[in-house]
Amino acid sequence: MKKLRGLLITTIMGVLLLVLVACGGNDTKEESGGSGGNADGIESLTIKLSHEVAENTSQQAGSLAFKEYIEKESDGKIKVQVYPNGQLFGDKDVYQNLVANNVQFTQQDMSKLVGDDPRFNLVSLPFLFKDNDTAAEFWDGEKGMEILAALEKDGVLGLAMWPNGPKHFTNDKKPLKSPEDFKGLKFRTQGGQVLEDVFKAVGASSVTIPFTDLYTALQQGTVDGQTNTFVNIDSKKFDEVQKYMTLIGDTRVDVGFFANKEFMDGLNEETREIVDGGIKAGTDAARHAANEMADEAYEAIKKRGNIEIYELSDEEIQTFSELWEPIYEKYTPIIGEEYIKAAQETEK
Repeated sequence: MKKLRGLLITTIMGVLLLVLVACGGNDTKEESGGSGGNADGIESLTIKLSHEVAENTSQQAGSLAFKEYIEKESDGKIKVQVYPNGQLFGDKDVYQNLVANNVQFTQQDMSKLVGDDPRFNLVSLPFLFKDNDTAAEFWDGEKGMEILAALEKDGVLGLAMWPNGPKHFTNDKKPLKSPEDFKGLKFRTQGGQVLEDVFKAVGASSVTIPFTDLYTALQQGTVDGQTNTFVNIDSKKFDEVQKYMTLIGDTRVDVGFFANKEFMDGLNEETREIVDGGIKAGTDAARHAANEMADEAYEAIKKRGNIEIYELSDEEIQTFSELWEPIYEKYTPIIGEEYIKAAQETEK
């Protein structure tokens, strides 16, 4: 009996040892698309990138450059699936799905992130940045990257800023030439306390509406107007449901390019190098496209002729600038004087 019991124990231990060896020899990890990768060499992965804007935007141009670089450099081992226009997740829930690693990358309008960190209010300060290049200079610098890193507490890595550009007002009631013209009107914003104060200062009200729902809100009269970049106005054809556009460029749409931290940290060195190269390629492409597409979008809006366009003079812009000056005083302690100062230094 003792001999039989010993033989049984030996057999069981042998089976357990074989199982452990088999598991160790098949050292794979489940990634976003459910495919595994080896510990060494380029991993076989499926990456999902979701964003809310249309295909004919700089964000999509950057997304496709990101995809092309990674798939080419990995010889197809890494697949990148790009979902524009809120096809996979809308702007209400794409961030939560990034945190959950249901998507691995997204671009998020930074003014929508003020609830996570008030320093993201900086992007909405009136007339802070002269153009896309000065905005990029700030976000590439030490203080800009500190703000982008604020979401690591959620398991999100801030990678870079992708510019969409300066914003302009549209509405369906009347031409907006002075602060008095805004009184009593309701505008959509993408979110953020600064934007609320921008409209409050001119006697208008504001409401947060998801970008994917904005056309319908304008069409149905839920709001009288909105403020957006040439590219977003053109790509979503807001001029079909708006009568007047005022060129001002007071605030901006700048999006952060974000990744799931767990996903990035789990990549081996060779795979991470390729993904990092894709991030740079996407950022370069998005920034280059932003300037070209803004000019093309403005020309397309003018050509359609659906909307009356008014360009503010320097004197008229100065009137708005002086009116909004107290916003800086209010938000300097909230955002941090060192961040605003660093942003203003890009103008010199």
